[in-house]
Amino acid sequence: MRALLSVYDKTGLDGFAEGLVELGFELVSSGGTADHLELTGLQVTRVEDVTSAPEMLAGRVKTLHPSIHAGILARRDIPEDMETLAEQGIEPFDLVCVNLYPFASTIARLGVIDAEVVEMIDVGGPSMLRSAAKNFAFVIAVCKPEQYEVVLDELRTRGSVSLELRRSLANEAFGLTASYDATIANWFGETEEFPEQLTLAFQKVVDLPYGENPHQRAAYYSEIGARRHLLSNVDQLGGRELSYNNLADLDGARRVARQFSAPTAVLVKHGNPCGVASAETIEEAYERALAADPVSAFGCVMILNRPVSAALGARIAEQFVEVIQAPELEEGALTVLRAKESLRILQESERRSDTPGELDYRRVLGGLLVQERDAQFGRPDTLSTPVGSPTEEQLEDLLFAWQVCRHVTSNAIVIAKNRQTIGIGAGQMSRVDAVKIALEKAREHGHDVTGAVLASDAFFPFADGPQLALAAGVAAIVQPGGSKRDAEVVAAVEAAGAAMVFTERRHFRH
Repeated sequence: MRALLSVYDKTGLDGFAEGLVELGFELVSSGGTADHLELTGLQVTRVEDVTSAPEMLAGRVKTLHPSIHAGILARRDIPEDMETLAEQGIEPFDLVCVNLYPFASTIARLGVIDAEVVEMIDVGGPSMLRSAAKNFAFVIAVCKPEQYEVVLDELRTRGSVSLELRRSLANEAFGLTASYDATIANWFGETEEFPEQLTLAFQKVVDLPYGENPHQRAAYYSEIGARRHLLSNVDQLGGRELSYNNLADLDGARRVARQFSAPTAVLVKHGNPCGVASAETIEEAYERALAADPVSAFGCVMILNRPVSAALGARIAEQFVEVIQAPELEEGALTVLRAKESLRILQESERRSDTPGELDYRRVLGGLLVQERDAQFGRPDTLSTPVGSPTEEQLEDLLFAWQVCRHVTSNAIVIAKNRQTIGIGAGQMSRVDAVKIALEKAREHGHDVTGAVLASDAFFPFADGPQLALAAGVAAIVQPGGSKRDAEVVAAVEAAGAAMVFTERRHFRH
């Protein structure tokens, strides 16, 4: 029996190669892999001895040779194939173990230059792996260290590898080469906003206990080549497994939290912020975010952008929270929070923005909707004041409400006061209904709307929504403007003695 080994990642290689030798395999290898195996004392036949050709072009050409690929692709049950091997003096391979140059991790490095990236495009590795996977009926295709022990176990117990396992290994091999090529294609296509061919490549990070509902299976995947993803640089310090809904809400909370530099607490429930507040301290921010809507906050996902002290941890432990994430949690906070077995405790060591140029995907029947991410931060590009003159404090609240509003499901209304949300109306088919819900939420939890501000993710088509808010005491409104009836809305605001700001940009979120 004969095994061809050519790997970049040598994790577990020694034990795998030794196991193969014990089972009677001859080892054939090239370059660094051969050097590594020889240092362990194993006898290795070098690829150049098989091909009678030296490595060329600084190692770019070494396995691309008929003596290698014919030995992999020959079908044992086709006499003509075996006769050809015999005529050419080629011995067949029974196992091919290949993993590829680390292209994805290379492009994820900051400051990497094109020449370094290009050298990490593996040519021979995918070719050998695809050949082995194509001939899976006769050749065992091994593409990652996690497969080593499974293969050795079957070889030891059965004397061969089952067709079922060979087929499974071939599936993983083709999946690996497909995602590898997709990552390369995406790198070359970075200069195109929407390339003609959209090749997506994702790698499973973790199986999830269930999906949106307990009867739905689910998993979390990260995009290959992305510099960071939702759970990168995040350590779980306690609690149950993260669920599908936890991760969806965590993503929503993170998008809101990363807009604010002041101490800020963000509470999200079912994809929508239910309480957001900025303050001088994170303790005050938490209390105010919770007070915004304590009923909806039950079972929320929470992000705090400052370290959590023991005292704050004890306060949070009084509530039912599904997930808490913070840059640091003091030992006293961890002690009290870990006592709540269902609370998932996450510590994030990096608070950078998302991958630059990242696109949003939405699955539809038989296809994808693809768009640029709505990634405007801070002060809108354009601000005009068609009526009134908001005070400095009101303008600060207007910008705060606007930043939160763009993360609320449309139609979206956010009422805020002193950098605290006090009423949120989300996901309504009618904008006036969203205003009614936001006002009712504020009243329900004892918030005084007098002097508050209101943000709308899109223009008001009629004056009825603003009139409801103004009658309740709202003093300033921020909205995109652009309605045919803007004049009616402006007149209503002016009649109430209030102010209004136009951003000239809407932020629908469906």
